[in-house]
Amino acid sequence: MTRPFRVAVVGAGPAGIYAGNILRTRAAEAGIETRIDLFESLPAPYGLIRYGVAPDHPRIKGIVTSLHDMLAEGSVRLIGNVEVGADITVDELQSLYHAVVFATGAQRDTAFDLPGAGLKGSFGAADFVSWYDGHPDVPRHWPLEAEQIAVLGNGNVALDVARVLAKHPADLLTTDIPDNVHAGLAASPVTDVHVFGRRGPEDIKFTPIELRELGEVPGVDIVLYDEDFGRAADETTGERRAAGNQAKVMARILQSWRDREPSGAPRRLHLHFWHRPAEILGDDAVSGIRFERTEPDGRGGIAGTGEYREYDVQAVYRAIGYRGTPVRDVPFDEAAGVIPNDGGRVLEDGVPVPGLYATGWIKRGPVGLIGHTKGDAGETIEKLLEDHAELAASERPGEEAVTEFLEGRGVRYTTWEGWLALDEHERALGEGFAGDVVRERIKVVPRDEQVAISNREVIVR
Repeated sequence: MTRPFRVAVVGAGPAGIYAGNILRTRAAEAGIETRIDLFESLPAPYGLIRYGVAPDHPRIKGIVTSLHDMLAEGSVRLIGNVEVGADITVDELQSLYHAVVFATGAQRDTAFDLPGAGLKGSFGAADFVSWYDGHPDVPRHWPLEAEQIAVLGNGNVALDVARVLAKHPADLLTTDIPDNVHAGLAASPVTDVHVFGRRGPEDIKFTPIELRELGEVPGVDIVLYDEDFGRAADETTGERRAAGNQAKVMARILQSWRDREPSGAPRRLHLHFWHRPAEILGDDAVSGIRFERTEPDGRGGIAGTGEYREYDVQAVYRAIGYRGTPVRDVPFDEAAGVIPNDGGRVLEDGVPVPGLYATGWIKRGPVGLIGHTKGDAGETIEKLLEDHAELAASERPGEEAVTEFLEGRGVRYTTWEGWLALDEHERALGEGFAGDVVRERIKVVPRDEQVAISNREVIVR
């Protein structure tokens, strides 16, 4: 009797869950019986939706509902708290599965060769996001000691970082913010957060929803500078302008803030344009930052004007992009920060590696939204199913082989049922909060505690 076609998907964020769900559906349509296991290095699923989206974004986190439904359907088995490349090697995984799909995302900050970037008080946005989202593998304390803060970048991550830094912590209590994060933000002395972009207002990479939400933060004034809006953009600049209605919405939002009188709020969030970072200043710790003013170069880019500005800040957050992390024994393009691939088939020296595939940001880089992730997964699964006959020609062991392997190696893996237990526990913590607000949940941060709750073990403190 022929055994089912067995596929391992590595990474339980949106890319991995979509890949598993699309494979389940398309394989069934083709009459192929499958067994799909979804591996996750963390004890809980959902990847950047749980650990990379600001806690005050309930609309974006609503994606979890659809991801939950896909996993609850039962055709894709979740195996959490397993690091592929460490707890189990890729070779070992291939001995248990006909195919392996990597959906490990992009979790590191893009390298930024800026003088002073190594000073105390200079941070990568990815690390800060992991901290405020309660990622179990980052320190639980964050040094929030600065009154004046610079955030470099004009994308949604920069906006998230700036908003979380400027927002009054009490306004985050209705979210799933961990207790240690709330306590850290409550002790922050910040008064001013400055967001700097190299280009002009026409080229901001924020989405209209993100931008609009920024102006609705209680107790925070938005500050814009007329000089940043006085530069005449040439016809080759202004990518946002070409987006039609979206560009008009963004322009209206910015103009409404320019027309608004300051309220005298205790905190201010400044948006600066045409600023290219030149150097982070300080001896041992950040004491300021220096920029060169920029202008359109007439060819779709920017040029320096030779005019420099310095700002007194005590912390700098670099939000200039994410990049992928290599998986041990899997080809990796260090320059691009992705697994080299052709439509999802993993390549080594330009040749497809049998049985290895990639999808999501580790495949194409950290660009695009959820819709792109679905389409991307569809392309990869199409390639995988094209290779099905050749891959399925050799037998693989049954579905219990991998759990027996992990147990034999002493790996405390978690399951979908375990996630439901942890989910229920975190929601109960929120319900038990002794305060005036209703808390959605209180995230459990320590990895061992997450695993213990998931596996219904006794927690030893």
